[in-house]
This record gives sequence, C-alpha cells and structure tokens, in this order.
Amino acid sequence: MTEENVAKAAPKAGRKQRPNDRRRWLALFLVCAAQLMIVLDGTIVNVALPAIQNYLGFSGAGLSWVVNAYLLTFGGFLLLGGRAGNLFGRRRVFAFGLALFTFASLLCGLAASQGLLVAARALQGVGGAIIAPAALSIIITSFKDPDERARAMGVWAFVVSGGASVGVLLGGVLTQTLGWPWIFLVNLPIGLAALALCRPLLDPDPKPDQRGVDNHGGFDLPGALLVTASLVAAVYAIIGATHNPPAVTTLLLLLSAALMVTFAAVERGTAAPLVPPGVFASSPNLTVSNVVMALAIVGMVGWFFFSALYLRRVLGYDSLATGLSYLPATVTLGAISQGAASRAVNRFGIKPMIAVGMGLMVLGLLLFARAPVGGSFLVDVLPGMLVLGVGAAFAFIAVILASTSGVSEGEAGLASGLVNTSQQMGGALGLAALAAVASAYTANVADSRPTVAALNSGYHAAFLVGAGCVVLGALIAATLLRPLKDASPE
Repeated sequence: MTEENVAKAAPKAGRKQRPNDRRRWLALFLVCAAQLMIVLDGTIVNVALPAIQNYLGFSGAGLSWVVNAYLLTFGGFLLLGGRAGNLFGRRRVFAFGLALFTFASLLCGLAASQGLLVAARALQGVGGAIIAPAALSIIITSFKDPDERARAMGVWAFVVSGGASVGVLLGGVLTQTLGWPWIFLVNLPIGLAALALCRPLLDPDPKPDQRGVDNHGGFDLPGALLVTASLVAAVYAIIGATHNPPAVTTLLLLLSAALMVTFAAVERGTAAPLVPPGVFASSPNLTVSNVVMALAIVGMVGWFFFSALYLRRVLGYDSLATGLSYLPATVTLGAISQGAASRAVNRFGIKPMIAVGMGLMVLGLLLFARAPVGGSFLVDVLPGMLVLGVGAAFAFIAVILASTSGVSEGEAGLASGLVNTSQQMGGALGLAALAAVASAYTANVADSRPTVAALNSGYHAAFLVGAGCVVLGALIAATLLRPLKDASPE
C-alpha cells in the first residue's frame, strides 16, 4: 500500500484519529475560554461597581449603565450573531467577535470618563453576542457523536456555571490588588491567545454555496439596531425619571414605543427576520416562558447589583471580601444546575419546580430586604444568598425547558436564543427600574436618616420590588403555562 493510500485509510483506524480528536478537544477548550470571558463579565463587574463609582463619579442610578450597556447590546444583537455565523462562517465570525470583545475590554480598562466606559461596555456586549452563538455552533458541529457531544456540552455547562464563581472571586482580587481597570484588562491575554489559536484549531469555514443556508434574506441589521435603540430609550427614560422633567420622560417612552413598532414592521417585511412573526404562535409556552424569564431575571440581576453595594457601602467590606462573600451562592447555583435541578424537573414537572424555585428566590430577596445597617455575614447575608442561589438553579432550568416545549426541532435554536435574549433585556430594563426606585427612596428619606441608613433603605426598596417581579412571574407561570402534552405544536 502506498503512503497516499495509507493516509486515506488512516481515519478508519481508531488510533490514527488521535491527532484529530486532540485537535477537536483543544478547539473545545478554545471556545470555552472565549465563553468564560463573556460569563466573567456578567459577574466580575458587580464586585468592582463601588470602586468604579468612586473613580468616575457615577450617580447611584447612573452606575447601572455600567451593567445595562452590556446587557442591552448583548441581548439586542444575540439573534443577529447567530445569523451571522450561518451567513459568513462560524470560524470567521467567532474570530471577529473575539477581536471586538478584546478591543472593547482594552477600552474599558483605559476608560477615564463615564461616557467612554459605558460606550466600551456596549461594544463588549456586541462582541459577546457575536461570540456566544458561534462558539456553541462550533461545539455542535465538531462533536457529532452523541456521547462525545454530551461530554463536550458538559464541559461547556461547567464553564458557564463555574464562570460566575470565578468572576466574583477574581473581581474582588483584581479590584483589591491592581485596581478596577484590571477586571477588563484581564481579558486581553485570554482574547489574544484565543485569536492566535483560531486558525490552527478551528475547522475552516465551508464555501458560501456549501453552507446549506439560504442567503436570500441577508442580514437583519436594521432589526437588531431598532430593538436595541428602543430598549436604550426605555432604560434612559426609567433611570432619568427621578430628575428629568415629566415631558422628557414621556417623550423618551413614546420614542421607545415607536421604535419597537417600527421593529415589528421591519420583521414582518424582511425575508430573514430576527424573530419570525409566527414563532410565538407555534408554541403557547414560548411567549409565557419568555415573560417569566424576564421577570425572574429582574430579581436576580437586582440582587447581584444591590447586594454588592450593600456589602461595600453599608457593611464596609473591601473588594476581596465582597468577592468571597458571593462564592457560597454562585457555587451552590452552579453545583445544583449541573444535575439536581434537571433531575428534579424531570421527576416533579416544570410548573411545580418553577413555583418552588421562584418561591425560594422571593424568600432570598425578602431576607436581603431586612438586612440591617449593622448586619453580619452569617446572619444577614449568607442565608439569603444560599436560598436565592438554590431557587435560581431550579427556576431557570425549568423556565428554559418550558421555552422549548412544544417547539418544532427546526425552531429549537431560535427558541433558546429568544429566552436568552429575554434574560438580557429583562435584566437591563429591570435593573434600570430598580436603580430608579432605590435612588428615589434614598433621596426621599435622606433628610431624616443618616447617609448609610438612607442608602440601605433604598436598597431595601429595590429588593422588595425585585421580589414583587419574581412573584408576578411565578403567578404567570402557574396560570398560563400549559402542561407539556398540551404544548406540542399542532
């Protein structure tokens, strides 16, 4: 047999596949490293918020833009990012998203003004929205064997859930030792190394005529821009409601509504809409689960934001102690999400586990709503964190499963993308509302209470409103979600 024939026959022999297998697993670690950057940026910033506020002079409500700028663009461009991977090739889009995210991280770390930091955070969100769907599709296409794919997705899930724990700890360490800019600059070595490894580790993109994708519809950039602009206007209106004239707030809300109506019209008229008009009609549970997810995430994002401020501004913790304080909740959430939550949902059903999970989330938020000025970690912080972490683990996986129940196989990816988008959008709008509530309540009691006590009262008000949103989500799920057997498409 010639060397050429040996080479052709090599893939059929198990041992000869080892180099290719090794390359695929190295590619998995590459995309997981990129996903880790995105996950880190969801939690690492919260620990550094007080330091950022002190350095750049953000107001209490304005500080929420550091989180919201990222959430808004990430959610607004997420579905567009998935479409880009299909149209232009996964490796090309993944590399572009990496480059954009890494460059935006550099801008964040160098930001010397509020406007530059918020703009750079928005750019980070666009990069994350491009990376996330491309990375997941690379895993799915690289691991076709069901057992190998399950192992690969297990690694992916571990990175996603464990990244939150790493983020809060790393955020505390970096802010305390090197300063808050390093929570962003830490992305530079990871991003540059990942970029250098894209070509050698990731399979080349197929030619356009071999991708099996209909390119006729093109790229719905107007749709992504319209929905993002609509939500930015709404968030700005909510945050500024306490100090802007009522006429300005009203005009901003009307502008937001007009942009959303225009978005709906564009989606009906384009050949490749981000959100096909009939997708919600095909599954009764899809609409309900997206609303429930948005309301649940209000409580979760609000808890992260205001508990960090409580630990720093009220209890006087430094950045490292604040980061360590979050470890019990994030580790609990990640550990339960890895197995116990899915088994419980399979055994007891989606609706009961949503009720239990969101009920525990409400209890955790109520515990924080009574945390006193002179509170202690063991009595006033840890119980609420653990209860909320356990509840979120059960609630979120149940809602995600509800969102894909009754959806056809061809629309499963879109349904998953929509519920992820609801997470980002609900978090952004909810955090804006909670920040406005906290600021207004603090200002209302500032004359009659010491500064720290007034701040804490504002945080209490935010926790209570967040708990109310979670209660509303639980009630909607209990009354409107259909059993799985009734949710199948007709």
